[in-house]
Amino acid sequence: MKVKPEVRSSNDESGPKLEVRMPESQSGRKWEMWRSLAAALAVLLACAAPQTGGTKDVKPTGAAKTMTLTSPAFTQGKAIPARYTGDGQDVSPALAWAPVPESAASFALICRDPDAPGGTFIHWVVYNIPPAKEGLAGLPEALPKADKLTNGTIQGRNDFGRFGYNGPKPPPGKPHRYFFDLFALDTMLPAEAEVNAGRLQVMMTGHVIGTAELMGTYQR
Repeated sequence: MKVKPEVRSSNDESGPKLEVRMPESQSGRKWEMWRSLAAALAVLLACAAPQTGGTKDVKPTGAAKTMTLTSPAFTQGKAIPARYTGDGQDVSPALAWAPVPESAASFALICRDPDAPGGTFIHWVVYNIPPAKEGLAGLPEALPKADKLTNGTIQGRNDFGRFGYNGPKPPPGKPHRYFFDLFALDTMLPAEAEVNAGRLQVMMTGHVIGTAELMGTYQR
């Protein structure tokens, strides 16, 4: 009877995990064969995993913070309610910013956790947010988890490998910080497929005319 290794995987902010369980009864040459097979399988699965293309080192640009970013869900430096996390409804929080720069043609937003075990973890990538009139712009709560929205806004892939927002889901331990980095741009960006945070940073180069930042925390 042939015995196959058991492969298990899971995913949170600490990144994808792969576990290969070897048959406990194997020995000698059979054990070496299974060990070699397991190692090769682990390499193949790792190579096939989605790549985030540089999102691990995303940082805000050096543009002046000319706007104020707020949310009715939480205030600067305070805890993010469970509703907006992977332990709750996992919906995106409402955001508002002002004043809108006169030359702003669109806005972009990246939500990042710099405290994740594997380095910066991206929770949200959204761009081509249209500027609102009368000096105030923002995003409503619970945006659809889709790549293209009806108003032209585009959501890229986060580090969970999904479109739209997925909230905090850190491993148990100390609180993590979640930065919502807002960028005002002097242009609309190309509508590319499956943009991640690293690609968005490249696309925004030379077009950022203002920024704002809101930080909340979450602990499990």
